[in-house]
Amino acid sequence: MDKLLIRGGRRLQGEVTISGAKNAALPDLCATLLSAEPVTLHNVPRLKDVGTTLRLLANMGVVHEAAPDDASCLTLNAQHIHTPEAPYELVKTMRASILVLGPLLARFGKARVSLPGGCAIGSRPVDQHIKGLQAMGAQITVAHGYIEARTAEGPDGQPTRLKGARITTDMVTVTGTENLLMAATLAEGETVLENAAQEPEIVDLANLLIAMGAQIEGQGTHRIRIQGVHSLHGLSGPAAHHIIPDRIETGTFLCAVGAAGGDVTLRRTDADQLEAVIDKLREAGVALEIGPDWIRVQGNGRPKAVGFRTKEHPGFPTDMQAQFMALNSVAEGTAVIQENIFENRFMHVNELIRLGAKVNVDGHTAVVTGVPQLSGAIVMATDLRASASLVIAGLVAEGETVVDRIYHLDRGYDRMEEKLRGIGADIERVKEA
Repeated sequence: MDKLLIRGGRRLQGEVTISGAKNAALPDLCATLLSAEPVTLHNVPRLKDVGTTLRLLANMGVVHEAAPDDASCLTLNAQHIHTPEAPYELVKTMRASILVLGPLLARFGKARVSLPGGCAIGSRPVDQHIKGLQAMGAQITVAHGYIEARTAEGPDGQPTRLKGARITTDMVTVTGTENLLMAATLAEGETVLENAAQEPEIVDLANLLIAMGAQIEGQGTHRIRIQGVHSLHGLSGPAAHHIIPDRIETGTFLCAVGAAGGDVTLRRTDADQLEAVIDKLREAGVALEIGPDWIRVQGNGRPKAVGFRTKEHPGFPTDMQAQFMALNSVAEGTAVIQENIFENRFMHVNELIRLGAKVNVDGHTAVVTGVPQLSGAIVMATDLRASASLVIAGLVAEGETVVDRIYHLDRGYDRMEEKLRGIGADIERVKEA
């Protein structure tokens, strides 16, 4: 099992190129199931979760190929699907696998998808996915750990299409919105998604689907309208889709420089996707210059402690809570952090405390009192964003920090240690004998 060895105390200097967004790439890859023609995606990040998704799609019959001169450019062909199923062996490692349910049901009239199972950061129920698809006419049963879904049978014995419907989810759900959005593109008539998630990754998915021939409006708002079409076409050449930059990777590097100090320019990013985090960083005293596709961040001296509450987009993202807590750990003053999205997303707290942080947790609230200096220790990553917070803390800590279980980190960060090393961090991957 790989670990990261970090020798802290170095300022960060130079440039970092931000990769494509993990949370856009996964639904985009699943969306290729909606077409019988090849679809080319640019800016696909090299992540463990992307590899898992590609294996899942290949298990169904999807063929993919990387461009010979660009590993981030993938062409997927879902013309011949022989197994419209997502088995537990693949789904258990990545909850986003549920995103194949809507596309399979919409195009083939049937799907068998394993329930995702537990999640370290809390419950992520799929009942809203099921409720929405049932409103569109799907017949769904849940048995033996699988969601069995199919459309009604027509007079010719063939599966009928899903039917357009007005769907209001009980809560804002990103993957639920994505699943129902993809399913609605091939449904008969109009589908209206109320209480839809507004994240930039939703907009990215909608833009991909529109480029493939879908009729969608309202993406990025709480109400999305979809006029179903009979089929979607492929994408190639100049029409190929470019996945948006990863706003969470961007925010992670901004927090790293704010905590460790330095002067770094992030390239191929989009500050408009991260306004809430940027506002809080400026409040913390971190200097930021913003261009059309770049952000320059300068950290000089200790930041100021800043409190926040996590909310659905456009509020402060839950995926940045742990990283900002690491910054607050070495800030001047005390910050109150309220986690409103996931019930178990403070598991990094005990590991930060091992590094010398002062954090008290009461339910969904954490009180962080900044200290002048953290000290290196062996810590264990518990989930993806917790991993990033421990790396940031390790960059600041005196002495050596070892971050164990970094397979969590590899799920969502494209060669993080290489990028950090490129801007002056003393960090290396250590393979356990």
